[in-house]
Parts: sequence; structure tokens; C-alpha cells
Amino acid sequence: MATPNYGYEKRQKELAKKKKKEEKLKHKADRKVGDGPEEGAPDENDATEPTEPGADTPQP
Repeated sequence: MATPNYGYEKRQKELAKKKKKEEKLKHKADRKVGDGPEEGAPDENDATEPTEPGADTPQP
């Protein structure tokens, strides 16, 4: 019967942990970069705000 290679198992565990941490940091950075308005949320420059009547018509 073969003996367990604890050093190999530990290294694999450490690599998996490191990979997971890097992915988490990448997702966090992506969220920080895309910190603009979320999908479905109106933009600040959206034209749905009420305006005064006749403000859109040019004056002669």
C-alpha cells in the first residue's frame, strides 16, 4: 500500500486557495471599475425628468 504524500496534498490545497483569492480580487476590481449606474437604473442625464411646458420649443 502506498503512503500518502502530504506535501503534495498541502501544495494543491495552497494553490487552490491562492487561485480562489485571485479570482475574488479580480471580481472585486471589476465591480469597482464598473461602479457606474446599474442596469435598469436611470442615468443622471436621462431625459425622463419633467421639464417646463414649452421649454423644448425654440423661441422665434
